[in-house]
Amino acid sequence: MRLVHGFGPVAVAAGLRLSGGGAFAASAEKGKAAYVQHGCWQCHGMQAQGGVAGPKLAPDPMPIETFTAFVRTTNRTMPPYAEAILSNDDLADIHAYLQTIPKPVDYKSIPLLNQ
Repeated sequence: MRLVHGFGPVAVAAGLRLSGGGAFAASAEKGKAAYVQHGCWQCHGMQAQGGVAGPKLAPDPMPIETFTAFVRTTNRTMPPYAEAILSNDDLADIHAYLQTIPKPVDYKSIPLLNQ
């Protein structure tokens, strides 16, 4: 019991960083830079809208835990990214950036498209 209790603050801090909340909040600004720097845009598009080589990531990205697990262990077209290449902090920042991408405008609200 004592061992589990001793790791509590570390686990809570790690959870806050991964969830993008609290004192360790991820940075969308840094995430956008990391998204470009690591080449995510090449397959997923500049607005994470998806493309021929990569699926849509935003708006409404998958949960951070799923996102991190996929990036680390994928065996599909996208190569897995080890933490030495793409840190957990960078992944959390990229996820924060994806959360800021707004939904596209409904085509019904564009007069020219409704004539």
